[in-house]
Amino acid sequence: MRLSNRRRIDPSLAFQLPEADRSQVQLGPWSVDILRMGEGDPVVLVPGLAGGPKLLTPLARQLAKHHEVILYGLRGDRQWIGAPRATSIAEYAKDLAQLLEVLGLEAPTIFGVSFGGAIALELAAEYSHRVGALVLSGVDSLFRSKTGARIARSALERFPLPRDNAFLNQFFNLLHAGKPDPGVLTDYITDRIWETDQAVMASRLALLEDFDVTDRLWQIDTPTLVLAGSKDAIVPHARQKALSNKIAGASFTTLEGAGHLGFLTHRAEVARHFSLWSLDACRSTC
Repeated sequence: MRLSNRRRIDPSLAFQLPEADRSQVQLGPWSVDILRMGEGDPVVLVPGLAGGPKLLTPLARQLAKHHEVILYGLRGDRQWIGAPRATSIAEYAKDLAQLLEVLGLEAPTIFGVSFGGAIALELAAEYSHRVGALVLSGVDSLFRSKTGARIARSALERFPLPRDNAFLNQFFNLLHAGKPDPGVLTDYITDRIWETDQAVMASRLALLEDFDVTDRLWQIDTPTLVLAGSKDAIVPHARQKALSNKIAGASFTTLEGAGHLGFLTHRAEVARHFSLWSLDACRSTC
């Protein structure tokens, strides 16, 4: 069921925010759009497989109540102009390291979700001096390809699919840990996901199959928080718990009832846990 435009308008889900500062930075030969909002210690949000930074706007608004939040897009998202596709997770991490340098952010908090969590892990392992704190949601140190993901990738690669394709939308339902109730947020998530070119989605799924940071987790020596949905069907709760156990001193928090998109569906809870953890981490290290 599709909701009327009138019902779907919700200020908390809008990307055009009056309190946001939108600008462009130069990364090599490419111009990249970024968005900043709020005040306080900086938090850089790393977007996931699809949806780009727009998808993270509701979470950004929550975090911006106490922090400065920086949103940017990955190569393949609309925020990059003319850049070729990245060929590895490591290349995405290098892009992020360059962005932090250009913005003059010495050691901000890096908050990666899903595919963006893999980028954040790679960054923390290889550019630890760039990361002041690490927050991860919906990620593991090693991607385990499942039949559903392989089928979805194959379909995305081979066939131009309509936005209401039943098969792909069924796959997206897994992100919610079941068929979501119709509503503003559900429509918002689906619309943002389909704004990402399906060839880009397929390419990123392929890159995940080669991602493995397991033998480099020991290199991560920054305060780390792992936030896992108890019903995450994409990266199971137990796998995220195991990840936190392998990172020295990492904290682990369960988002009860949340699926893979807990960073959106439970965003107020995520922001609360993050703020409390940030205070505790500061008491220990500041």
